[in-house]
Amino acid sequence: MSKTASKAKSIEELEGVISKAIKKIGGSKENDLCKYLPMEHGYMHHFTLKKMKHKEPTELCSLIEKFIMRADKLKVVPPKQRAARGSRKRRDQMTFSRIQLERMLNMARLTGDKEMIALLSPKESLASIKRKLIQSIRQNSIDHELWNSYVEIITAQETMIEMVKRGESPSA
Repeated sequence: MSKTASKAKSIEELEGVISKAIKKIGGSKENDLCKYLPMEHGYMHHFTLKKMKHKEPTELCSLIEKFIMRADKLKVVPPKQRAARGSRKRRDQMTFSRIQLERMLNMARLTGDKEMIALLSPKESLASIKRKLIQSIRQNSIDHELWNSYVEIITAQETMIEMVKRGESPSA
């Protein structure tokens, strides 16, 4: 018997074992078997099951036989411990509520600390600052902080343009 013929026979045999195992666990698809097949730190991943089905069908068949077909009592393998996804909180950075930031900004204004005022003030777009400047000119009023913000943004843009012209990275 050739190697491909024996592999085809083992895949056919595996298909039969898989369908019997699915019936035994009361599942509806192959992936349902994964939770009953132990691996190093948890149950078998469904990608591993598919890979073994095509590359190592006899080994997969023996695993299914051992842990599902010959098992007196079916045992669901606990999943592998994984790091939490979206709930990871950064402990090295403090977060402030909007109200707390506004209070700190008011304290900085009272003390006249321009650096803290600039740091805590909400950043506005160039278009927004231009609109406010034009509006203040029409109302014949002068807002030095607004003008300073405009100059700061323009200077930063010019610096970035110069850096790009020299071939430097503007993100550094």
